[in-house]
Amino acid sequence: SFYYGTFPAGFLWGVGSSAYQTEGAWDKDGKGPSIWDAFTHKKGKVFRNETGDSACDGYYKVKDDIQLLKELKVNHYLFSISWPRIMPTGIKTEKLNEKGIRFYNDTINSLLENNIIPIVSLYHWDLPQALQEKYGGWQNISMINYFNDYANLCFEKFGDRVKHWITFSNPWAVAEKGYETGEHAPGLKLGGCGAYKAAHHIIKTHAKVWHSYNNTWRRAQQGMVGISLTSGWGEPVDPRSQPARDAAERYIQFHLGWFANPIYRGDYPEIMKNYVGRKSAQQGLGRSRLPTFSVQEKTYIKGTSDFLGIGHFTTRYVIEKSFPFLQTSGYHTDCGLAELVDPKWPAPGPDWLYSVPWGFRRLLNFIKTQYGNPLIYVTENGVSEKVQCTQLCDEWRIEYLKGYINEILKALNDGVNVKGYTAWSLLDKFEWNKGFSERFGFYHVDFKNRNKPRYPKASVDYYKKIISANGFPNPREVENWHQAAMDTCSTTHQLLATDSLITHMEMVTEIVLPTVFTLCILTSIVLIIFYLRNH
Repeated sequence: SFYYGTFPAGFLWGVGSSAYQTEGAWDKDGKGPSIWDAFTHKKGKVFRNETGDSACDGYYKVKDDIQLLKELKVNHYLFSISWPRIMPTGIKTEKLNEKGIRFYNDTINSLLENNIIPIVSLYHWDLPQALQEKYGGWQNISMINYFNDYANLCFEKFGDRVKHWITFSNPWAVAEKGYETGEHAPGLKLGGCGAYKAAHHIIKTHAKVWHSYNNTWRRAQQGMVGISLTSGWGEPVDPRSQPARDAAERYIQFHLGWFANPIYRGDYPEIMKNYVGRKSAQQGLGRSRLPTFSVQEKTYIKGTSDFLGIGHFTTRYVIEKSFPFLQTSGYHTDCGLAELVDPKWPAPGPDWLYSVPWGFRRLLNFIKTQYGNPLIYVTENGVSEKVQCTQLCDEWRIEYLKGYINEILKALNDGVNVKGYTAWSLLDKFEWNKGFSERFGFYHVDFKNRNKPRYPKASVDYYKKIISANGFPNPREVENWHQAAMDTCSTTHQLLATDSLITHMEMVTEIVLPTVFTLCILTSIVLIIFYLRNH
């Protein structure tokens, strides 16, 4: 049932984005190539072979986009720094890019001038390509020191103003999609060990960066360093069945626990160690494909998070599943489960994102119980639509936000320590291997127009009302928000239609008229030549 009430005073409301998905300017002003530049420039890797080369042109539209943030009335903006934009090769001693550093300084300053708190992620997947080519990226332990150098440069240049740092955004996707399935950059399919090895190095890197901040910067800067982990909720398909309950537990531990357990409890989840170890033994391997932490490393890693960032989008029902013995077992067969969905769950966009708000409350309560009720910031939560035509009256997004935010309010009443919420995302943007086919934005971006104009969807008006009221005060007021939001999107649709017509006419003017003029000149020349020949 829906719960009417407000959030605690001081609760932070925000919206997020990431560098590669929005900035564009992939090779401008001294920026080095990232693994996503290299990946998207290969044919067949991304839907319709689209790239983030120009994305939303966010590099050139900082002030415009900050006006959108002001319009939304958010308290904070979560964005990421592009490592190769400030360190073109990823190595501090080789080269620094002052123009890149200036860009992020200007962005941070503009946010603060407009009373918007910057929450900064150091890594949202765009590893410098040079480090991938030289060392194999996150498969190599040397990344720990290179990333630590990069993080310390960011603390030095921006830490006097940035007080909320995220080391890694959704490292699960970096490891699993980058080094196991190859769906994401760098596109490697390394089978049984690839994802585990990448994750192992990422966890160690996170810990080193936290200690660097703690020892060198914390006293002067008084900030916080955390990590952002994205996980769905796994619900047993039959709560009375022990095998189903065990499978649901494995689902959470193989997603969230893979990274959270070492940071909060000092080691990988026992169930993960047991399952991967057993599968490795069945393959005749001398040791588990899941790496181990030494006693010193466990102590070093445990407790290295001032807050836990949580990204959450959807839920699955989970059942136990036995996979036939495979010589090439990997992450997906190790956990011994299958995922199901309820056909009644709303699925407004892609086939993976079902709207199941109640799963969010359960996930937040699991974190409270499992990890000692840490300070939580929700760092990613939102829903996309598949683009067939422009959809500004995004009623499904309003329902999604209303449901999921309300579950956070319920979790707060359960005693979960949530201090902020970041809706995903500010703009329609480049969605990794899906290209521009999925759109998460509060603001529609017209990518066909060279100026990439932004248009507010109905959800902008609705989210703004939630922020202003700090929750859901009463049924009548909340119902009025919905109607007002739908009214505003109709007006915006008319504006978009007019702008599209103007853009189309400009294209006609710029392309068709010069072509016709050229043809007229050529025809005249031919006629003159023909006339002169006859005379």
